[in-house]
Amino acid sequence: MFGKVKFVAAFALLAFSSASAKLTCEVKKDSYAKAVLKDANGTTIGVVNLYQASNLDPVKITADLKGLGAAGKKGFHVHEFGDLSNGCASAGGHFNPYSKQHGGPEAAERHAGDLGNIVAAADGTSKVDLEDKHISLSCGHRNIMGRAIVLHAGEDDLGLGGQSDSLTTGHAGARLACGVIGYAAPPAPAA
Repeated sequence: MFGKVKFVAAFALLAFSSASAKLTCEVKKDSYAKAVLKDANGTTIGVVNLYQASNLDPVKITADLKGLGAAGKKGFHVHEFGDLSNGCASAGGHFNPYSKQHGGPEAAERHAGDLGNIVAAADGTSKVDLEDKHISLSCGHRNIMGRAIVLHAGEDDLGLGGQSDSLTTGHAGARLACGVIGYAAPPAPAA
């Protein structure tokens, strides 16, 4: 009997140690990632570049996008799955590891994946340059590696629009393009 108690106690301690190890991570420096965004026709509209100096810093997101259609704001989010087997529809909902309501990038209440809007110019292009501290490229609950970036056809109302889906999707409309976030090599040094 005493041997069984010792075994159960040792097993419980091992299980707790393993679980707590998964919740913490070492400081990782210089993480790079990319997501190639494709529309429903499979046309590449641009490459999203992501960089994080360390997992304690915000993620910097840059891109030059084209073929965005009408000028105006378009919702830009990290979605929970990197599954694009059924196009952007299979990417799931917004990445939301803390079960929050939808909001804007500066809102106290928001999904981790709520990156707000990008702005398409009259020629259907957009230059993206933003930072976000609610996501990570390395470890922990905020890790977005293997998930998808989704660009929506309409403006994200940042949870303030009063529509039936404002607090879940920002009423941003159809999914215009998407791509899976994957690790990338550091950029080549400038010549």
